[in-house]
Amino acid sequence: MSAPTSTLTEAVTAALATVDDPEIRRPITELGMVRSTTVTESGQVRVELLLTVAGCPLKDKLRGDITAAVTRVPGVTGVEIEFGVMSAQQRKSLQEQLRGGGGAEPVIPFAQPGSRTRVYAVASGKGGVGKSSVTVNLAAALAAHGLAVGVIDADIYGHSVPRMLGADGKPTRVEEMIMPPQAHGVKVISIGMFTAGNAAVVWRGPMLHRALQQFLADVYWGDLDVLLLDLPPGTGDVAISLAQLLPNAEILVVTTPQAAAAEVAERAGAIALQTHQRLVGVVENMSWLQLPTGERMEIFGAGGGRTVAESLTRTVGAQVPLLGQIPLDTRVRETGDGGTPIVLAEPDAPAARALSAVADRLAVRRESLLGKPLGLRPADR
Repeated sequence: MSAPTSTLTEAVTAALATVDDPEIRRPITELGMVRSTTVTESGQVRVELLLTVAGCPLKDKLRGDITAAVTRVPGVTGVEIEFGVMSAQQRKSLQEQLRGGGGAEPVIPFAQPGSRTRVYAVASGKGGVGKSSVTVNLAAALAAHGLAVGVIDADIYGHSVPRMLGADGKPTRVEEMIMPPQAHGVKVISIGMFTAGNAAVVWRGPMLHRALQQFLADVYWGDLDVLLLDLPPGTGDVAISLAQLLPNAEILVVTTPQAAAAEVAERAGAIALQTHQRLVGVVENMSWLQLPTGERMEIFGAGGGRTVAESLTRTVGAQVPLLGQIPLDTRVRETGDGGTPIVLAEPDAPAARALSAVADRLAVRRESLLGKPLGLRPADR
């Protein structure tokens, strides 16, 4: 004997409530996407679903998730899904719902006093030290820990994060709000997602500031545990804008063992003294090459990371630790070019283990005075 239609309808509605929108990661019933649900006496279910935008790239995933959830309900004999598109007013209501109110002006959630998101700005003094590789691997490792992670590719001129993370999707716009693509459990946004092909970005300071502001305020990030920003090399416009927009961001300095690179990295870290941001630590990349004989070849010299950490400790008047040393490994480059960070593709590789160890330290970090500029200077001797 089949279940009463009203009971079956309630069960189908409950099943739909278990389906999350792939971009927003909240139930489709809560987001007002389910326009109607019809259940016949024979158990045939018809769902009218409203997409946020026409041509939604995740339409097929929604179809599959809804079909799977509803088919599991006892008494359902078939599922038919009809797609529509939200009206401008419905999209506006969704935008206001996600932003937590009807305010027209978007705010930067990570800069609010109640934010629990840890923001790490990955900086370097010069290019070519592997800052972006470190960023994407830390993001992937943190996401693998079960944390909600986002990455902003703030290196406007040299954006490379989408390729290294395998994030080949395009952002979806809902009114004035942007839904970021995801890869390996990491939400990511980059200026490269808005330019045609491999076009160069030729912008001055004010435009860079506005782009960073939009990435922080107009993108719907949801409830992140960690946000990583891949900064351009040096101490230019983006670093200054970051200090203004996210004064609570903590700076992670990446260097190589080379003395010349270490000297420049010290300058990138020392900007924290002027911006009153925290220095969470230093990562030394390309520390050595492991030879088949087991020997270590120090191609770029030795000691640069420790030198930077000790120098910054003296500069800010508080301990700045050397968080890790990452060995040189061609697989870091190969997996990055392939879109799967080495911490996921080759987790047992020495470089992957070293990067995961740094991620562990960032994931379990507690609030303390470590790395905090205290406004003190060493006494002259």
